[in-house]
Amino acid sequence: MIAMLFKLAGGVGLFVLGMILLTDGLKSFAGQSLQKALIRFTGTPFKAFGSGAIVTVMVQSSSATTVTVIGFVSAGLLTFAQAVGVVLGASFGTTGTGWIVSVLGLKVSVGFYALPLVGIGAFIKLLAHGRWKSLGMALAGFGLIFVGIESLQDGMRGISGMFNLAQLPSIGIWGHLLAMVIGAVMTVVMQSSSAAVATALTALHTGTVNFDQAASIVIGAAVGTTVTGALAAIGASIPAKRTALAHVLFNLATGLIAILLLPILLWVIELMQVHLGLEPGAVSLAAFHTFFIAMGVAIFLPFVNSFSRFIEGLLPDKGPVLTRHLDDSLLHAPMVALEATRRVLVKVAMILITGISSAILNRPYSLDKSLALSREALEKTQHFFSRIPSVSEEQPMSRARISQMHAIDHLMRLTTHFYPPDRIRKVMSAEALQPAVRLSRDIMDLALSGLRGEENRDWSGQIEQKARALAELRRKERPAVLDQTVHGQQDPTAALDLLDAMRWLDRVCYHVWRICNYLGRENEGDNNGHAIPDQEHSL
Repeated sequence: MIAMLFKLAGGVGLFVLGMILLTDGLKSFAGQSLQKALIRFTGTPFKAFGSGAIVTVMVQSSSATTVTVIGFVSAGLLTFAQAVGVVLGASFGTTGTGWIVSVLGLKVSVGFYALPLVGIGAFIKLLAHGRWKSLGMALAGFGLIFVGIESLQDGMRGISGMFNLAQLPSIGIWGHLLAMVIGAVMTVVMQSSSAAVATALTALHTGTVNFDQAASIVIGAAVGTTVTGALAAIGASIPAKRTALAHVLFNLATGLIAILLLPILLWVIELMQVHLGLEPGAVSLAAFHTFFIAMGVAIFLPFVNSFSRFIEGLLPDKGPVLTRHLDDSLLHAPMVALEATRRVLVKVAMILITGISSAILNRPYSLDKSLALSREALEKTQHFFSRIPSVSEEQPMSRARISQMHAIDHLMRLTTHFYPPDRIRKVMSAEALQPAVRLSRDIMDLALSGLRGEENRDWSGQIEQKARALAELRRKERPAVLDQTVHGQQDPTAALDLLDAMRWLDRVCYHVWRICNYLGRENEGDNNGHAIPDQEHSL
């Protein structure tokens, strides 16, 4: 009895440990590639579903995919509707574990042959450098999964010899509910629906349970994983709570539908066995798992936008509009956190540039409110930015940090020049100032359209050209205005006001140029990937 329990507990532990090592290893080995791919292929709900399913199959963890998606939504990289599509894909992708266990783990004694894989992976982890250490960890985890399955099989054979659980009621609502509760409890205890499904597959393979019971256990595992998601969302951010709620509602609804339609689903599996040659036993159970999750996806996916709006209505956004995406949950993913701060800085830049553009044109604009919002957002962004952990190996991240530090510096300086004095406002319509005003307006328009992502060409380079032209114009006009004053052609007070206006325009346009340079380029640097250094600006 003790030996059987030890093998059972050890088998589950090795399986879960292998899943963790495989997931963490693949995530580290792939670096930002999986994250970039997840963002790139999530344009529509169907693409988001496909991305979530593929990534989950690759890393063998729906939790890892969901946590990543929460980070992306928190950072504003994905809309919540896209995140819901990924969550549905992750739920479907996790059915791949059942196929691996049923097709490979149970048919052949893979555990014995997987032992060298564990050793090779461990040696790579110890001796290799860089990303290859992560690959070694993933290999060792993959091997441990099959070692755990073999130990789990031995434990289940012992249980089947001592207790014949297959004799428990497996028909009727109470029999199915009992098995479903067992599956849910197993998932909560193991903190992994994949482990619960693997246990059910192994139990069915060894004859410990019959097919109807195993099917109900698998449905219970799908429902039980919602408890894990709900617990993880306690005290979390609004995006995390929304994502967890979407996962909970989807799995609950899918599980309830599967229980209600269980006789029909089992009948469909029997037809597939007879007419399509589906292998009875564990393979059929894996097909059953995939089939009822796919049924839930087919129901939810066409209405994913309405579903996401419903959840957003239940959990509305809180906190300041500009900085609501700066969530502490992002700090575990520095690149995502940096993208979140960059997006906040872009929004602040657009508010400040819009205000300055209105001041140049003497248009009414809520300058006090805009300035207060911008300063508050910059202060919170600086605090969040200082807590983003540094990773010395990530050169792109280092360049992003430097670029954002420059951007924050210029934005802070821009807030000090946000208000043009009244005497400057009065001369803004002067004829002599119009060439500088037109250049400034062009710079502001280009900056706003570029930061909004409307400009595909080298808009930052165009801003640089116009900013340099404005600085050259100011240098040329200064002696001309002073000369006119000396010869009595210009009132001295008006001349000084005119020069101050040109200096103010030159100064704010210089900061706008530098801000766009650091925030607007995809690589946040020049063509060689190096940030363009600030140059001393003669004022």
